[in-house]
Amino acid sequence: MAAKKHHDGNTKKRKRINTEPHEAPSKSKHFASKKHKSDSAVKEKKKVPLTGRERRVHAKELAEARKKKRKRHYTLEQELARLWEKMRCHEIAKEDRAKLVTEALEKMKGKIHEIAGSHISSRVLQTCVKHCSQAERDAVFEELRPHFLTLAYSAYAVHLVKKMLDNASKKQLAGFISSLHGHVAPLLRHMVGSVVVEHAYELANAAQKQELLLELYSTELQLFKDLASLKESRLLDVMSKLSLQKGSVLRHMTSVIQPILEKGIVDHSILHRVLLEYFSIADKSSVTDVIQQLSSPLLVRMIGTKDGAKIGILCVKCGNAKERKKIIKGLKGHIEKTSYHQYGCMVLVCILSVVDDTKLITKVIIRELQPILKQLVLDKNGRRPLLQLLHPYSSRYFSPDDLASLNLSIPSLSLKDQPEASSQTETLKDSVDDKEDKDMAVDEVSSDKTAMDDSDLAESGKKDPFLRRQELLIKSGLADSLLDICIESVGELIQSNFGKEVLYEVAIGGSDGIMLPTLDEKINSLHDAIATLAAVPKSEDSPEEHVFENFHSSRTIRKLILDSPNFASTLWDKALKGKSELWANGHSCKVISAFLESPDPNIQKLVNKELQPLIDNGILKNRKPREQASQ
Repeated sequence: MAAKKHHDGNTKKRKRINTEPHEAPSKSKHFASKKHKSDSAVKEKKKVPLTGRERRVHAKELAEARKKKRKRHYTLEQELARLWEKMRCHEIAKEDRAKLVTEALEKMKGKIHEIAGSHISSRVLQTCVKHCSQAERDAVFEELRPHFLTLAYSAYAVHLVKKMLDNASKKQLAGFISSLHGHVAPLLRHMVGSVVVEHAYELANAAQKQELLLELYSTELQLFKDLASLKESRLLDVMSKLSLQKGSVLRHMTSVIQPILEKGIVDHSILHRVLLEYFSIADKSSVTDVIQQLSSPLLVRMIGTKDGAKIGILCVKCGNAKERKKIIKGLKGHIEKTSYHQYGCMVLVCILSVVDDTKLITKVIIRELQPILKQLVLDKNGRRPLLQLLHPYSSRYFSPDDLASLNLSIPSLSLKDQPEASSQTETLKDSVDDKEDKDMAVDEVSSDKTAMDDSDLAESGKKDPFLRRQELLIKSGLADSLLDICIESVGELIQSNFGKEVLYEVAIGGSDGIMLPTLDEKINSLHDAIATLAAVPKSEDSPEEHVFENFHSSRTIRKLILDSPNFASTLWDKALKGKSELWANGHSCKVISAFLESPDPNIQKLVNKELQPLIDNGILKNRKPREQASQ
């Protein structure tokens, strides 16, 4: 019985244990299956692939939503963009564009300074300012006036500020320049802000330019606006007038210039002017530091302005051999563009005149010039480096300003061997109370800067100038290439306003006959080519002028007759012998008269038999030779 009870008990227990798990799984299974069905339904929905178009639309909607949250005036910008697409069309009528511009300005009213920094809105505003009426433009200017300085630092708004300045009246421009007071130096240190200062400087008159510059000279001039209204333009004169301490001015200018140079913001003419004035007062070590910083590819970006080219010339003249090498290597690849530039070509002229490393010049400069020699010869600026080698520092080819720029020097470097001038300059640096001593020092530096003669030209070169020219002209093969160009294009060059000058110098063998010993045969071939061209019979039906009657060629041939007896005899034998009476009348008579003026007695004997009857008959005037006439 006990066993039975035990067995029953175990049975019951098993039933109880078996029953509970049997009921629970059935319930959980029901819920699990239900959940499985719902998950599978969601997965089926998720598995439905979106088309490419739906994905793009969805992404665009998300982007639009984010922009609306991030940009306060996003909706307004979108409306302005739609108006802009219409107003900027070339085909649109002026009346329709004016309506669109007015509508856009109305939408922006009161918010212009807030949206001007957007790359979309700034473009819309520039178009509106360009095409709106003067009254609307003035309203925009007035609204932006308190915010110009802030906008000047914005990469997109800066274009709007420049557009506003381009269309500003004289009064508005003066007001803007006045608002820059105290902020010129910080703006020049900023990559974007410097563009605004430079634009205002270019548009300003002389007094306004001086107002911008004076702030960069001294702390006193920066703090006290009334002091900036001075007529003196040179820094030395300003220092003398206001009794400014040289050390203080030098420290302030150094603190302004150095951060700008370190950031490489050297493209602006206002900085070039400041650097020139800095060189006029700076001591030797300060000048050397600046020249060392600029002796790099940075200089290429500076020589595009008048003052920038002067800085380049000073760096070449006053730099050491290592710095000159850096300057020349920095010009590599830019030689062609520089040679055609009005001011940049003078830096090349200076390099050819003072740098002794002729192998480097040949490798970098001459090799880039040779493929474009003909274009250079015919160009107003491109011919100048060539003429400097053929006839250095000639007032016939270089203006007084050009020669003055080549003659520039830095007082602290040029006075290093003059103890009296150096001591007086030190007096200016240290003495504030003794005004007489200061004025004497300023006058001494000023006179040294301006009073220079031709003996100072190319003072930095240690090599003999004639030897340097020989190496650059003859050994480099430049003269040989020039002769080939002149012979091939003699007709075009001799009748060209600029080409005739290079042709003349090549035909006489260059100054001091530098080309004659080695290239005598080729020069004779050039003489033959000119004489052959002149021997062409005169034809009234020909549309082209004869070289004896052309304005440029007749004068070139006349100069060659006077200066080159070899050419004169060749021309006479090939083109004029027996035909002089034909050319003795009219414009060409100057060519015939040149034979009578020739200083070479052999030429006079050569032509006397044929020209004397023309003199007796009054066709030609009896002119004395040039040397006799000068006596």
